[in-house]
Amino acid sequence: MPNIRLENLVKRYGEFQVLHGINLEMKENEFTVLVGPSGCGKSTTLRMIAGLETVSDGEIFIDDKPVSHLEPKARDLAMVFQDYALYPHMDVAKNMSFALRLERRPKAEIDAKIKDVAEMLGLTKFLHRKPGELSGGQRQRVAMGRALTRNSGTFLFDEPLSNLDAKLRGQMRAELALMRQKVQKNMIYVTHDQIEAMTLADRIVVMHGGYIQQQGTPEELYKRPVNKFVAGFLGSPPMNFLEGDLADVDGRLCVQGQGFCLALSDERRQALANAPRGPVTMGIRPADLTYAPDAGDNTALDLRVVVSEYIGAQSVLICDCAGQKVEVELKSDTPIALGETLRFAANAQAIHLFDRETEEAL
Repeated sequence: MPNIRLENLVKRYGEFQVLHGINLEMKENEFTVLVGPSGCGKSTTLRMIAGLETVSDGEIFIDDKPVSHLEPKARDLAMVFQDYALYPHMDVAKNMSFALRLERRPKAEIDAKIKDVAEMLGLTKFLHRKPGELSGGQRQRVAMGRALTRNSGTFLFDEPLSNLDAKLRGQMRAELALMRQKVQKNMIYVTHDQIEAMTLADRIVVMHGGYIQQQGTPEELYKRPVNKFVAGFLGSPPMNFLEGDLADVDGRLCVQGQGFCLALSDERRQALANAPRGPVTMGIRPADLTYAPDAGDNTALDLRVVVSEYIGAQSVLICDCAGQKVEVELKSDTPIALGETLRFAANAQAIHLFDRETEEAL
């Protein structure tokens, strides 16, 4: 399977620069997810790899061969688009076999390939239907099937689930994960949905403003974000951020702000022993706050409940901490009342600190 490498990749549209020297290597047989908000450059990066966008500067290598000036068909890539891009006058079988028929492959080979891919994707009974007779999820599976029949070295996915409703997206995520187990190929997947990124990726590449912010496994990025942007982008509900000061209080290193004073773990205290005291942004995830009425003052936040969002087994509380917003996950059977002040213990091991000015992790 090919190795794909981007070196100092730049994309400009006139005076506007979309990508600022991207360096990235997609490893063999890896599911790589490019994730970030709209306009961050992730789809542009994918389209440049595919050959659908020209490269302004830098180079794309496939197996150490420069390909930036090659036509898309010469790159051994298959792409699944956001809008399916199916031929409405062709049935499912003809849509899936289109590229093979263009290559004039033997009919027996085409039929066997269609049969195998259709069985894998649960499309066997739909082979003679046209796209207009299918649901959104079925059309997306046909688009994936068309890519899979080509047997390319790398598959590219450009936000393939964004047109589906929430329930279908969940189903298709599961189907993609199962397909990934059966098809041992390189896959590069673009999405703005961090849940898709966390559940599907072997490696996540977080992009923002045309730069790569961080890359690594989902666990690495979730537990050890390098800056405030990555910390806030990954995780649902998102990480809470509170403005405070790094300070020595009663012999302990604490984050002290209006309405709270939280002691850091011994490990963090040692790591930050020589760090300058002063303004910081503290980050803590909703799941790392536990309802604990009897928690001590230096381990707890007192939060006034403003909104309670019931989502079944859990509720998400939107709370106020001396004018700063904090979200908390809480079991729905815990009795609460709007306006009530509750005490939550903070997991000292899970507190993140960011420089107030640079937003880099401390």
